[in-house]
Amino acid sequence: MLAIDGSLFDFKRLDLLAMQTSAVHRLDPRAKVLTTLVFTVCVVSFGRYELAAMMPFFLYPVALLALADLPPGYIARKTAVVLPFAVLIGLFNPLFDRQVLLQLGPLDIWGGWISWASVVIRSLLTAAAAIVLLATTGFPGICEALERLGMPRVFAVQLLFLYRYIFVLTDEGGRVARARQLRSCGSRGLGLRHFGPLLGHLLLRTWERAERIHMAMLARGFTGEVHARHQGHLGRREVLFVLGWATLFIALRLSNLPLLLGLLLTGSPP
Repeated sequence: MLAIDGSLFDFKRLDLLAMQTSAVHRLDPRAKVLTTLVFTVCVVSFGRYELAAMMPFFLYPVALLALADLPPGYIARKTAVVLPFAVLIGLFNPLFDRQVLLQLGPLDIWGGWISWASVVIRSLLTAAAAIVLLATTGFPGICEALERLGMPRVFAVQLLFLYRYIFVLTDEGGRVARARQLRSCGSRGLGLRHFGPLLGHLLLRTWERAERIHMAMLARGFTGEVHARHQGHLGRREVLFVLGWATLFIALRLSNLPLLLGLLLTGSPP
């Protein structure tokens, strides 16, 4: 039960971080969403062997982390959640791509290992950008920005409700887990045969809770439109933010900055 409550509080911490008042938090959500979109497109467009060229892109999440005064350890832990999935996705690359691309003394580095590392770096970069965006904007702000950028309202409302009902589900799950522990009398559990009825009971409880929430929303005049607490506007700061970062991303994408720096330091011609 403590683990469920702790995970729920840890998940809600992103919403608490989004309520800060730093310069990054005060930017219009549309500017941050557009910048993150350009960042993601540039990162995923790299070739499978372009590993070093992606390293300068870590500047963006690190810079926003510092400017928004976000806790580095917490953001790093949230970003690391995608690491096992990224490792598994590219785990079989070395078995299918055995072309030798590098040699470190007697050690041959296959192209599969480089492409595997490339998958991991892409996943960490995009996950870090998404976590920083969520921690500086909040999920309701992101949905509002997507709607104002042209997404159909029904999709934005569905995303917002999905996010909201995650907390409803975890809240009901915590109550079911507490009741299960109280009935197990200190033992490890009630056995696997009880998990089916528990899941069915959890589904019924969340369904009834959702019905009550929906009736309360209708009683308060809900018509299918979610109003944001703060209506932002695209000003000079937002335009400079988007253009500045987008220009940097495109420049880093078109040029291999680590390679150029290495050539300058060694004095070799490009």
